[in-house]
Amino acid sequence: MGDLLLVRHGETEWSASGQHTSWTDIPLTANGRAQASGLAPLLDSHRIGAVFVSPMKRAQETAELAGLTGARVDGDLVEWDYGGYEGITTVEIHRTRPDWFLFTDGVAPGPPEHPGESPEEVGARADRMLARVHAALGNTEGCVVLVAHGHFLRVLTARWLGLPASGGALFQLATGTVCRLGTEHGRPVVAGWNIRPSA
Repeated sequence: MGDLLLVRHGETEWSASGQHTSWTDIPLTANGRAQASGLAPLLDSHRIGAVFVSPMKRAQETAELAGLTGARVDGDLVEWDYGGYEGITTVEIHRTRPDWFLFTDGVAPGPPEHPGESPEEVGARADRMLARVHAALGNTEGCVVLVAHGHFLRVLTARWLGLPASGGALFQLATGTVCRLGTEHGRPVVAGWNIRPSA
């Protein structure tokens, strides 16, 4: 069975500034486009059986620039809904909630269409996505690729390893990188993390 490759989208203005970005659909910066294009040779070295991508333009643009074709858009790959913290940095949140931690505390309520998600809700979404990943891995000889967002992919990694959603806090994830999840002796492992193309 192949591995699961995780691709975090390239840099955006908000990822560079540390602003929480979920439903705000902003494009890649020039650096973000360069990061995405640079992933093409790295991904081309793998036999890819299936690709799933978030509906957000920053993820779809990354997939396209990285040379991934035939991607299936999946709504479960969107970023953690930050609710009232959309566009706000952690530093700003800590001014009024100094002990706040996303992976255990969740977010402040947002507008009705974006009320925010708890860690457990993001974990449930990751579990649904992993069920589709396992089905795809069982039907292909290649790897499965997910092109999505930092916090969501961190939670998904935790769930791959059998950890609670809050375990995503253990996996710092940079923009424009590839991570590889696999198995060893039948047990889930992290086989590579924050992989960048060779200089």
